[in-house]
Amino acid sequence: MTTPLIAPCGLDCAQCDAFKLTQANDQAGLEALAVRWQVEYSAPNLTVAGVTCDGCLATTGRLGAHCAECNIRACAVEHSFTTCAECDQFACEKLQGFFQMAPMAKGNLESLRK
Repeated sequence: MTTPLIAPCGLDCAQCDAFKLTQANDQAGLEALAVRWQVEYSAPNLTVAGVTCDGCLATTGRLGAHCAECNIRACAVEHSFTTCAECDQFACEKLQGFFQMAPMAKGNLESLRK
C-alpha cells in the first residue's frame, strides 16, 4: 500500500499515473501516458514533459502541465497552505466545482480537517 500524498485539491498524487511513472523513471510509460491523456483530456499538444511530475506539493523539480497552471494549487501556495483543508474558506467555490469531477478529493480533504 502506498502512503497518500494529498495535493492541495485533495487528489492523492501517489495514485496518479504521471507521478508513479515519473518516480519509477519509466520513460516508455510516460510516453504512452502522454498519448493516452492527449485523447482522454482532448489535449493534442500534451508532451512527455507535461506528464512528468513529482507531485503537486513539489516546490522544485518537475510539475505536470495541469498542476503548474491549476488555480486551486496556486491559491494554496499563495496562502502557504499544504492543502485546502487548512483554509478557513473550505470548501470554496473553486473546490465545489472540482469536487463534482473528483468526489474522492473532497473525502480526502475532509479527513484531513478532522
